[in-house]
Amino acid sequence: MTKPLLRTERAAAAAAVVTVLLWASAFVSIRSAGSAYSPGALALGRLASGALALGVIALVRREGVPPRSAWRGIAISGVLWFGFYMVVLNWGEQQVDAGTAALVVNIGPILIALLGSRLLGDAMPPRLLAGMAVSFAGAVTVGLSMSGDGGSSVLGVALCLLAAVAYAGGVVAQKPALARASALQVTTFGCLVGAVLCLPFAGQLVEQAGDAPVSATLNMVYLGVFPTALAFTTWAYALARTTASKMGATTYAVPALVVLMSWLVLGEVPGLLTLAGGVLCLAGVAVSRSRARAVGTGAEKGAGATPVVVAEPPEEAPVRK
Repeated sequence: MTKPLLRTERAAAAAAVVTVLLWASAFVSIRSAGSAYSPGALALGRLASGALALGVIALVRREGVPPRSAWRGIAISGVLWFGFYMVVLNWGEQQVDAGTAALVVNIGPILIALLGSRLLGDAMPPRLLAGMAVSFAGAVTVGLSMSGDGGSSVLGVALCLLAAVAYAGGVVAQKPALARASALQVTTFGCLVGAVLCLPFAGQLVEQAGDAPVSATLNMVYLGVFPTALAFTTWAYALARTTASKMGATTYAVPALVVLMSWLVLGEVPGLLTLAGGVLCLAGVAVSRSRARAVGTGAEKGAGATPVVVAEPPEEAPVRK
């Protein structure tokens, strides 16, 4: 592997780490904000905060408007992932316990892999499939250990399933747009599309903001600036430099990090089953992100040829620098 490509891959990996850390922290903040804001109002407040932060950064960097060829992917991901997903997930998590929500929503990376293979031509190497299987088993373990009696409903499970489908569709739609526009452009305008979609909840947001505690409102703003504006941008940066399937598998680290953050921040001591599930999630991510041994003759390597990596498809070369 050449040095520029290696640097690009490391930068993408670092961006993915930032994303999963901030998305994990979002679950802690949603607990506070969700107690004072309805699902639609919370989604709108989060997206409005994120769009404002992203808009300022885009203006400072003079990013401009994305090219017309990128708008289809931006619009679809904005509607599905930034708008529909956030409202439905907030609503679903009010109907089911945290464990059930984690179980159902974690179908998302599997759907991303299937859609990515079908629509984007993503490779499905054995290491990726094995890693996703291990991580999903870990997510199931975490979910079962967190589930409570009588905390779920058919409506809640259906809503979480819709959220998983919207998440997968949004990611797969976003990938082609990143070949034509920057990560900041795709995230900024996708967030704007989602905010516009949530404008019918503006009345609820204004009314509930007057009664909500300051901590809940601050958590809503935090959700917009960090897990949305920053994390979705680092996600797009990494997604532009790898496959949708591999990025989806990376998000299986989120349940393990949520367990750890709940332990450190909220004082919720996890049980042995929860810890075991978290370890499985991280182990699966490590397997899915690992490289297969390069194949090729010694002469090829000595001549400076780039090794053929089974775990990564040819289109993983960086799209933008």
